[in-house]
Amino acid sequence: MDATVQQNADFSEEERDAVYRCIATRRDVRGQFLPDPIPDDVLARLLDAAHHAPSVGFMQPWDFIVVRDPAVKRKVHAAFATAHDEAADMFDGGRAATYRKLKLEGILGAPVGLCITCDRERTGPVVIGRTHQPEMDLYSAVCAVQTLWLAARAENLGLGWVSIVRYDDLRAALGIPPRIQPVAYLCIGKVSHFYERPELETAGWLPRLPLRDLVWFDGWHQRRGDEGLLDQLG
Repeated sequence: MDATVQQNADFSEEERDAVYRCIATRRDVRGQFLPDPIPDDVLARLLDAAHHAPSVGFMQPWDFIVVRDPAVKRKVHAAFATAHDEAADMFDGGRAATYRKLKLEGILGAPVGLCITCDRERTGPVVIGRTHQPEMDLYSAVCAVQTLWLAARAENLGLGWVSIVRYDDLRAALGIPPRIQPVAYLCIGKVSHFYERPELETAGWLPRLPLRDLVWFDGWHQRRGDEGLLDQLG
């Protein structure tokens, strides 16, 4: 038996369905965090899942900053509040009023914050797969975010991504060196509930686009008109 080959590699129907259910029920959680701590063994599983995300050239450019100190959370929240006020002024009229009513973070409410960063120099200047698309290391770190997000949902934990914050303010709050790129600040914890649909969809901010309107064949916006796959798409 070849030890380099995965054994029992096939998923059962139940395992497959569980993966798709996890994807479909994942939510960006903002306001329903509970104060219960996350056990270290659970948090370790989440970090291990993120560390198994795909990365260009196997460079594994990520670091993980676990934030539990309330004083540090307050620094991150202050950075968010500044950016949040600025962002509200970027929308017009009723859109701005709606924006101000939205709950867009759980920094202080979540028991754990997690900052995922990207060290773009980790394995040197030339990386397999990044020679012509230099941003691939950043995409690798984003893959770590998504992998951890799905693992958190499978652990029945909520997770919210706080993107309304300046990178330099996040660096200052967490002591991140200038050469390191922050990728995501995440809020993680047990929640009182998960919403049936994404909050921004429920709030009427934007609808979910029909998938069949976004799928093309053999070129940009190309269709022959007889692609049976379209009949299978929502």
